[in-house]
Amino acid sequence: MTFVELLARLGGMGRFQVTYVAALAIPLLMLASHNLLQNFTAGVPEHHCRPRPVANDSAGDVPLLISIPSDGHHRPQRCRRYVEPQWHLLEVNSTVNDTANGAATEPCHDGWTYHDGVFAHTIVTEWDLVCESKTLRQVAQSIYMAGILLGSGLFGILSDKFGRRALLTWCYLQLGVTGAGTAAAPTFIVYCLCRFLAGLAMAGVSLNSASLCMEWIPTEARAVVGTINGYCYTLGQFVLAAVAFGLPHWRWLQLAVSLPFFLFFLYSWLFVESARWQVISGRPDLALKGLRKVARINGRKEEGDKLSEEALRTSMCQEPPLPGGALAALVRTPGMRTVSCGVSFVWFSTSFAYYGLAMDLQGFGVDIYLSQLVFGAVDIPAKLASVLAISCVGRRVAQGGSLALAGICILANIIVPMELQMLRMAFAVIGKGSLAASFNCAYIFSGELFPTVIRQTGMGLGGTMARVGSMVAPLVRMAADVTPVLPLIIYGAAPIISAIATCFLPETRNVPLPETVKDVERRAGHLKDEEVTVPLSTTKTKDGV
Repeated sequence: MTFVELLARLGGMGRFQVTYVAALAIPLLMLASHNLLQNFTAGVPEHHCRPRPVANDSAGDVPLLISIPSDGHHRPQRCRRYVEPQWHLLEVNSTVNDTANGAATEPCHDGWTYHDGVFAHTIVTEWDLVCESKTLRQVAQSIYMAGILLGSGLFGILSDKFGRRALLTWCYLQLGVTGAGTAAAPTFIVYCLCRFLAGLAMAGVSLNSASLCMEWIPTEARAVVGTINGYCYTLGQFVLAAVAFGLPHWRWLQLAVSLPFFLFFLYSWLFVESARWQVISGRPDLALKGLRKVARINGRKEEGDKLSEEALRTSMCQEPPLPGGALAALVRTPGMRTVSCGVSFVWFSTSFAYYGLAMDLQGFGVDIYLSQLVFGAVDIPAKLASVLAISCVGRRVAQGGSLALAGICILANIIVPMELQMLRMAFAVIGKGSLAASFNCAYIFSGELFPTVIRQTGMGLGGTMARVGSMVAPLVRMAADVTPVLPLIIYGAAPIISAIATCFLPETRNVPLPETVKDVERRAGHLKDEEVTVPLSTTKTKDGV
């Protein structure tokens, strides 16, 4: 009897599993709040240099026109001011414009004046992250994403050593503490440090929540649970918009999305540790105790009482073991290299373009709260459409099509004038929805491409590339200093290139899952059908498999 069959005897998707999934899904609502938080906490208000003090002007009534040059849209320039007041611009018949004036200008040596509005209190106004320092705003988001990248590897290793529940409990606490610390940060450096530590914890929450879900629920319910978790992230985008609207001050907003993790920390002590991990870690007595608790909650107490430690060890021995050379196997053979490279392209470009769009809501010129709601809402039909597409037309077509559509929509905004804000917004929304669909396809497609013996390792490769993409995405915004359309070109080209790479991946619709690397090579045409499938760790053939 395998462990899956054991879970079925103890109630399958019973009361315990439903409650467990719900308790793990609620914190996922707040993941989007932290990932997209800087759309609001790092919003850039209208601003201009603080004018140079003028003699005999104690009331500050000197018009801005004589102190600050105008840009091409007849608005005060953000980063320059006149060295000397230009009094002649106050003359009634004066038609001298700023470019013809030729007056000397200088940077904002005395700071900036920020206009009241949606972004009256952000980290930008707090630490003057404008003009020469404007790139620090994007650097802060990349530092947070770097924390997620590092945390994915770190907490993955630690959870295998200390357990899923223990690490999840710790990550809830760390996220609450570092989130609150971010809200109280006295300097920008402390802010970035706290955000980095929050990113570490965020990765731990995501990773261990998924592990506990997958290891406690039956196989047939995993797709449904995965969809539920995905929609929780989508709903979290609505939560962020609502909280940000009610709390416009960045410190209070940061605190509001962090405090719930203290509650999650408290009730996480009630979670039951993964019985799979406990048996593998040599603790069958604890696993037996947890499984009997599960059986009791599911109304299968008698089945639980029949269990023994020996039965648990036997059930785990029948599971296919993960060989030591799993990482090398990703690139050892031609078929696996094709799969690994294709999956890497898909995950990197999807995450890269997704966060490139989702983290630039202010750039569309539409009310940012409405933009957040629309960007969140489009994920709902997009993910549903992706499920229908992969079932009807196949995984490869759905994956490549969603990436290609996203790239085309992003590139289309290059030729749309800035004045047509609603059209630009429409293209961006369709592009973001396509990327959400691509994420959904990638979860299913990637799992079917990798063989069972290294499936988790392969999925880990995809997750790592996704986090690299999310870390690089904010930095690409800096390319706008070279030319305004360059970020859009990069964001749009990446998914189109990945759509082309998808064409080289095999179709997996209605195809049995590969169990070994040899199955992958046979599917790719590198091995003959009559060759016998052998485990990954056995003798190699002349092809090196």
